[in-house]
Amino acid sequence: MSITLSVQFDTDREQRLLMPGTYTWREFEALETLLAQSPGLRITYLDGSIEIMTLGEPHELIKKSLAILLEAYFTVMEIEYIPVGSATRRGEEKGTSFEPDESYYLYVKKEQPDLAIEVILTSGNLRKIEKYRRFQIPEVWLWEDSRLQVYYLGAEGYNLVEHSQLLPKLDLDLLVRCVQIPSRLEAMKAFMKAVT
Repeated sequence: MSITLSVQFDTDREQRLLMPGTYTWREFEALETLLAQSPGLRITYLDGSIEIMTLGEPHELIKKSLAILLEAYFTVMEIEYIPVGSATRRGEEKGTSFEPDESYYLYVKKEQPDLAIEVILTSGNLRKIEKYRRFQIPEVWLWEDSRLQVYYLGAEGYNLVEHSQLLPKLDLDLLVRCVQIPSRLEAMKAFMKAVT
C-alpha cells in the first residue's frame, strides 16, 4: 500500500504546526519519509514532539543575509571556517532531530559545529535551545523580532551572553543593522566599511 502526501503552503510566510500528541522515533521517521515528497518543509523532533514548518522568503532572506555577512567577516578576519548550512543533526539516543538554519565549524572540523544560527519568525513550541545542547554545540544564535540573541554553552547549559564568545571582536549590533538594510549591496558595503 502506498500513501502520497501532498502539502500546499504559503511561500511568503513561515508557518509552523506542532503536531498534537507524543510520537515514537519510528513514527517520526515514518512521517519524515512521507514529508520528503513535499519540498520546502522542515520537520523537527524533540522528546516525542514533532513540529513541521515551512520556510518562506522572509525567513530565507534573513538567514542568507546573516550567512553572507558572517562569511565576509570570517574572510576579513582570516578565520578558517567550514560552512555546513542546515545539515541535519539527529540522534535517536539524544531524542532529537533538527536542522539549524546555518551552522559553521571554526578553524577545523570537529564532532559538531561550533556555531549554529536559527531564524524564528513565528513562535514555535519546541524548546529551541535544548536540541542544540544535546549535541553540545558551543554557541547558538537566535534571530527573533529583529534581534540577535547569543547563547553560549557552559557547564550548567546555555547562558544568554552580550557578545559572541567564539567571535569576541564581532560587533553584533552592526551585524543586526546590516541584515535589516533592504539592499544586500548596501548592507555589504556598510558592513565591510566597519570591519576593515
